[in-house]
Amino acid sequence: MGVIKKNVNILKIFTHKPDIKGWKGVLKYILKRVLFIFFASSIFMTILYRFVPVPVTPLMLIRNMEQLSDGKELRLKKQWVPIEKISPEMVNAVVASEDNLFMSHWGFDFDAISKAKKMNEKGKKVYGASTISQQTAKNVFLWPSRTWVRKGLECYFTVLIEIFWPKKRIMEVYLNVAETGDGIYGVEAASRHYYKKSADKLTQEQAALIAASLPAPRRYNPANPTSYIRSRQKRIIRLMKQIGPVKLEKKGKETEHKGKSTSTGQKTKSTKTTERKTKK
Repeated sequence: MGVIKKNVNILKIFTHKPDIKGWKGVLKYILKRVLFIFFASSIFMTILYRFVPVPVTPLMLIRNMEQLSDGKELRLKKQWVPIEKISPEMVNAVVASEDNLFMSHWGFDFDAISKAKKMNEKGKKVYGASTISQQTAKNVFLWPSRTWVRKGLECYFTVLIEIFWPKKRIMEVYLNVAETGDGIYGVEAASRHYYKKSADKLTQEQAALIAASLPAPRRYNPANPTSYIRSRQKRIIRLMKQIGPVKLEKKGKETEHKGKSTSTGQKTKSTKTTERKTKK
């Protein structure tokens, strides 16, 4: 009898009709349900993508729509590979180029954000300070724009992936979904397209060229670099040597990679806040 009564009470939870009075009550009810679905689904997808490859991203679909509207042939080259099949030089290159404190922060580099803000106030160029974690969150879950709504959602998803994914997984996803050319995504597809080899065979010079092109991958060609990309490549290689090998197995304060000091006693800086424009 007690079991039956318990089951009836559980059934009431799912069949109970909420007491909704007036249009404000309706809006409040809908808002609660929408927020619940959003948070539940976002957490579920974040946990899911910790274990399975990301099949497609919003940016990939947006680029395909742009190609269709321009009357161009659809182009989407991507090939997911585990991090073990990507050259360590590629990992070192993107850390040096984009986020040299990747292994020690928890999603945000507040010093870089402060510096970028000051630089943006002084000049016409718009500089970014997004970490690799932020870029991964944007690439996987969001769309490219510079609205406060999108930026707020980027912060939310950055927190989620930092909670549920180890640094190794964040880097693995980043290197597999980042836009690396016109219709090209991930470093495996980029390596095969530009250098006719798999990503695990990339040299330091080639990895640095791909990393140097990431801020504007549809404008620059790593296989035919401009003088600007060459200068970025040299700077990235110099930073790679200063930072040293990145060990992805560790996370947080106990990591060996903390933005090593240069000969001047200052922390190494990524090339991002000093040289690159924010991607749109």
